Amino acid sequence: MSQNKSDTHKQHYLIHYANGPSLEEINGTVEVPKGKGFWKTLFMYSGPGALVAVGYMDPGNWSTSITGGQNFSYLLMSVILMSSLIAMLLQYMAAKLGIVSQMDLAQATRARTGKTLGIILWLMTELAIMATDIAEVIGGAIALYLLFNIPLVIAVFLTVLDVLLLLLLTKIGFRKIEAIVVCLIFVILAVFIYQVALSDPDWGAMFKGLMPSGQTFASSPDVQGMTPISGALGIIGATVMPHNLYLHSAISQTRKIDHNDAEDVARTVRFSTWDSNIQLSLAFVVNALLLIMGVAVFKSGTVEDPSFFGLYQALSDTSKLSNGLLIGVAKSGVLSTLFAVALLASGQNSTITGTLTGQVVMEGFIHMKMPLWARRLVTRLISVIPVLIAVLSTSGQSEVQQHVAINNLMNNSQVFLAFALPFSMLPLLMLTNSKTEMGQRFKNSLWVNVLGWASVIGLTYLNMIGLPGSIEAFFGTNPTAAQVVLSDRIAYVIIALIIALLIWTVYDLYRGDKQLAQKELLAKQQTQGGQAND
Repeated sequence: MSQNKSDTHKQHYLIHYANGPSLEEINGTVEVPKGKGFWKTLFMYSGPGALVAVGYMDPGNWSTSITGGQNFSYLLMSVILMSSLIAMLLQYMAAKLGIVSQMDLAQATRARTGKTLGIILWLMTELAIMATDIAEVIGGAIALYLLFNIPLVIAVFLTVLDVLLLLLLTKIGFRKIEAIVVCLIFVILAVFIYQVALSDPDWGAMFKGLMPSGQTFASSPDVQGMTPISGALGIIGATVMPHNLYLHSAISQTRKIDHNDAEDVARTVRFSTWDSNIQLSLAFVVNALLLIMGVAVFKSGTVEDPSFFGLYQALSDTSKLSNGLLIGVAKSGVLSTLFAVALLASGQNSTITGTLTGQVVMEGFIHMKMPLWARRLVTRLISVIPVLIAVLSTSGQSEVQQHVAINNLMNNSQVFLAFALPFSMLPLLMLTNSKTEMGQRFKNSLWVNVLGWASVIGLTYLNMIGLPGSIEAFFGTNPTAAQVVLSDRIAYVIIALIIALLIWTVYDLYRGDKQLAQKELLAKQQTQGGQAND
């Protein structure tokens, strides 16, 4: 009774202490059938993978894939494939962690690290979520501007109102939220399939591009300021995002299972993996279609403005399209309108997942909780500020300058994702390989460990070598020699700090896991001793 009074009292405060199950309101709320056929069981487990896949096809992916196709034809298709395969591996581990340990990635990490490191990791993850949110604000505002001719400043503020959508969704149940997200994914998929089908691409060249070559990560040629390596880094940085790992480890726990039954746990891991891989395959198709658009829909080199504005205008500019069928459809305005609709759908999908992730990391790292609508309102208002500054600071300049400023802000906001990514991947790999946390049956197999470490080291290395160029971008398209030197120095300092913080994180996780293992062994010995005395 006193506990209930305490819980009621806590609810009077907007922010209150929380140290219960991950996303407690929806944890274990979805019933799943037993003894049914494969497809019916898979259907009931399907949903969390869709919410995760949204992060792999959000507005931040669009310009990198389309511009990569424009500049290098199908060369970077293999990068999209490799990123998707790595994503499948990481999301499998994230879902497994949540299902087996009954903790999300933030909770499991915090249980093994000190308070100071926990706060640092929380702040880094929050900033990464806000960086992602900036791309969503820009995508949503531009979509409203393009579809309804709403002035950009007003459109930016209107994106804040998506909190009302979130309020509605919290009332209808998690299963319906999953269904809405899946529907929006299929809207995006249908738009790009239609546009690519009209373009009649060279499928042979596309399939050939799926195989990496020596040119894939080359530093030349330089096409409109992009090299193959910078294009590859842009695709990787926009594809694999840290917040998805936290999200999946939490929403994989929405299914109601018997954790005392190892077979039930194993079945949940297996079907969650199927769900994740199917949805991430759809995300791969969307990103591949975006790159194919860059190659086949537009004439080579004609899209000088890779921003959403430029792509929208190019889809209605018959001089930039590749064939007569596209030109005929473009005259009606259908191509450009469908592009804006897909952009709006992408932004709304990311709204749902970003808010859930924010709640996961806040509860997991610092044990604080606030209503989802309030959480969304705070992060969205913070994310709106830099977008408004970019819009207002260029209000007296030409449209092209405004578009460039907004596009640069979106691209630069993704830089922080490179910092945060290793701090979610490394703990995930260590935790899922912990016998203390996962047990002998569910800890990573040898091949998962090898591929996991190769992915973590490879992605971290690629993000770090791309950091100097990303910081140079803050100085504009033509930085001076002094600015290039300054960018390199800043990048090297940041890389040194990241490495030091990674060492601290790995040490804390290793030490914390040993301590938990010792406590578990001691408790087991005490239990056995008590039974012997009885």
